[in-house]
Amino acid sequence: MTDRTEMSAYEVRVFEPEFPLNLDVTLSCGQLFRWKKQDDTWQGVADGKLITLRQDGRQLHFSGCSEAFLISYLHLDCAPEDIVSGFCCDTHITDAVSRTSGLRIVRQDPWECLISYLCAQNANIPFITRMIENLCHAAGESITAPDGTVWYAFPTPDALSALSLEEKRGCTLGYRAPYIHKTAAAIAVDPGWADRIRKLPFEEARRVLMAYPGIGPKVADCVLLFGFQKYESFPVDTWMRMIMHRLYGVGDPEKSFTPAEYDRIRRFAQERFGPYAGYAQEYLFAIRESYANGKF
Repeated sequence: MTDRTEMSAYEVRVFEPEFPLNLDVTLSCGQLFRWKKQDDTWQGVADGKLITLRQDGRQLHFSGCSEAFLISYLHLDCAPEDIVSGFCCDTHITDAVSRTSGLRIVRQDPWECLISYLCAQNANIPFITRMIENLCHAAGESITAPDGTVWYAFPTPDALSALSLEEKRGCTLGYRAPYIHKTAAAIAVDPGWADRIRKLPFEEARRVLMAYPGIGPKVADCVLLFGFQKYESFPVDTWMRMIMHRLYGVGDPEKSFTPAEYDRIRRFAQERFGPYAGYAQEYLFAIRESYANGKF
């Protein structure tokens, strides 16, 4: 395993994005699992780099990557009006947008996103984070920060597929281990998989993703939204099921969550919110606690 030191970590630079950003909401709304906040500073690994971020009003202080990378990664090359104007069609979603203004859907690496959301099945965020960090520690390239702390890049398909099934089980993956084992092996020998999926229409791309072991509707929808920027995707978990029932009367949380109901909710959302339905989902999800407590 190679070790490298992030010599640029202290070279803090500043830029003011052209379009608004709410960094805290963006990095804490459940779409990512490798960012940690201490005091007013976020630190995480993306694109194989240890990156540090701090927002001060409109200014973004950063180190470990380029300004161009951040603009792309944080989807700062698109005006928020161009995104929300298409789905702010009622008071519910308009309220969610106003309360979380500046939320961005991060452009994640498709491979990392795929494995991360395979880990995310039936797990809370701390457990998901632990599984991912275990995989990174077992097969990822180590990164030593100037302060001596060691981080790990996300493993490549080759590196992850090289781990035995038992080694993967040792990463606390539980029943997910065989799925990740088989999917990593399939992708390691197919370097063009992501480019092919990206070019496909949404429903076809969804079917292709669901052919990989362990990938059901929700995982596929998350990967398409966060990894492939197919913003019409509308993942539905128990939170979104509850929210969509309370706000729009679709679905019934008192009954078993069947594939048919999942499909009914996501198609309703796609029809109502349009090509940026996934952004509508993230805005609603970001204030999920308010819905749970009846504050909406």
